[in-house]
Amino acid sequence: MNKAHSSTVDSNEIRAFEALSHEWWQLHGSFKPLHLLNPARLEFVWKQIAEVYGLSDNPLKPYLGLQILDVGCGGGILSEPLARCGAHVTGIDAGEKAITAAQQHAENQRLTINYHQTTAEECVERGEAYDVVIAMEIVEHVANVQDFINSLAKLTKPGGLMILSTINRTFKSYGVAILGAEYLLRLLPRGTHDWHRFLMPSELARYCRHANMEIMDIQGMRFHFWQKEFLLSKDLSINYLLSAKKSGILKEA
Repeated sequence: MNKAHSSTVDSNEIRAFEALSHEWWQLHGSFKPLHLLNPARLEFVWKQIAEVYGLSDNPLKPYLGLQILDVGCGGGILSEPLARCGAHVTGIDAGEKAITAAQQHAENQRLTINYHQTTAEECVERGEAYDVVIAMEIVEHVANVQDFINSLAKLTKPGGLMILSTINRTFKSYGVAILGAEYLLRLLPRGTHDWHRFLMPSELARYCRHANMEIMDIQGMRFHFWQKEFLLSKDLSINYLLSAKKSGILKEA
């Protein structure tokens, strides 16, 4: 599939992540930080979906009937638990190897997830729309943030929910996310992140408002060293999440 026309895909970023695609499900590999972030990300998603749509009567399938799009899904670290909660999940990524890894792992787990090597812009062209659109740890890697957010907004149904996560542009985030994670602890390959592409919460919120999305909530994710896990926090200085709602008639969940 030709991705050349896409305005937000950064080919250099895609190549960097494609080189690591064999490590997506290695808990102590290059994507260990994403595995550590996942419980906090999922808790935030749960809270936002509960507020906008409510949850189904089935406690094992709280997202039953919801159509969720996971943009920049990589190997499916976020897509799989969403599918286990009953959602109809579509995962997209511009990386062919990432999608292959995601498909293989989902098959091994006997999960039905619609994975496609494509971009948000191409989904817009096809007229797709979802109850919930999620893009975790990707906005700092795209070529044009406003165009990307505009595409996500177009993919969100009226009354629907958009959830993003990224890294704040602070001195603290440079010390922790780049010097610490990439150079000292070597949790990530060097060059994974460019500090200048990190977004302050106010900047990300402005991009969302320009796409006619109403900001609902912003929360941080703070790493607790002794517990070896990220927890939701009021501290936005490094990792944070943002939810926004699209105006319009809310679908009944």
